[in-house]
Amino acid sequence: MRVGVPKEIKDQEFRVGLTPSSIRALTEAGHQVLVETGAGAGAGFSDEAYERSGALIGPQAEAWACDLVVKVKEPLESEYDLLRKDQILFTYLHLAAHRSLTECLLTKGTIAIAYESVETLGSRGLPLLHPMSVIAGRLAVQFGAHFLQRPEGGRGVLLGGVPGVPPGLVVILGGGVVGTEAARIAVGMGARVQIIELSLDRLGLLETLFGSRVELSYSSAAQLEAAVPAADLLVGAVLLPGRRAPLLVPRSLVEKMRPGSVIIDVAVDQGGCVETVRPTSHSCPTYTEAGVLHYGVPNMPGAVPCTATQALNNATLPYILRLAGEGLGAMETDPGLGRGLNVRRGSLVHPVLREIFPDLA
Repeated sequence: MRVGVPKEIKDQEFRVGLTPSSIRALTEAGHQVLVETGAGAGAGFSDEAYERSGALIGPQAEAWACDLVVKVKEPLESEYDLLRKDQILFTYLHLAAHRSLTECLLTKGTIAIAYESVETLGSRGLPLLHPMSVIAGRLAVQFGAHFLQRPEGGRGVLLGGVPGVPPGLVVILGGGVVGTEAARIAVGMGARVQIIELSLDRLGLLETLFGSRVELSYSSAAQLEAAVPAADLLVGAVLLPGRRAPLLVPRSLVEKMRPGSVIIDVAVDQGGCVETVRPTSHSCPTYTEAGVLHYGVPNMPGAVPCTATQALNNATLPYILRLAGEGLGAMETDPGLGRGLNVRRGSLVHPVLREIFPDLA
């Protein structure tokens, strides 16, 4: 099969769909890989390194003309015309928050498989979302600590505090992978940490991980109303697989936060769980609303492309090899991969998307 690797064009997105080592595995399996010129430069992978791994280097149109296109982020509007009928697109899609892209994929007849929907059957885990969730959770607190500095528009709070001065409070909405990793970094910085989570089973697991180092609270409107205004850093880490994130923090609650507090909503690529958060970019990551600094970059791991690309490839390569070798049959031999199928030849396949867009279904 011919596998294409286009260059990512989202603002400051330096990750790339395949590393040279992944391409070597594909070429050794008998597949032809075409990489767009300069696609891996931002992650530290030169065209020469790809050529040594057996790839062909060419323009954007040739990378998109392949049978299987492997990306990192969803196609942007300027790429819509490059999509083709019966082409397999394998990337993060988050279609629940992108109606226009959903309509385009249907019109073009593309076969779209979303990383974030692929499952590990039995555990219902999300193996291709997991590595980026780990990175995004860790970056959320790292970025939050940075933007809490006064020159960046924050309150001027050091999360770890100092002797005689209490640490800052990090409130995390959601105790999944993102929330757990955010808490891990916040605890390491010496911050006071509170996780608000709806699942009692997950709260029990978090207690075994953190013990008394993290305050664990059951999610309710009353708990949110008590915790959010006190936060120096609020991290949105809520995930409903395939769906838009639930709106947990209304504008009225944001207005009760102290001026210069910081909100990092990792769920922004699924619509966000804070009403006042809107998508931003790495070039212009923050804005102030209601006196609170907001960060809404939907591709946070793109800030560390060397680490993120390798972590993503570690997870995606087995699936890519399967798709390249078996085509659509791979989704029959691996039902977990089949769960990732969102759109197929003009039909909306994923049940959650059919529910969200009933008129398109």
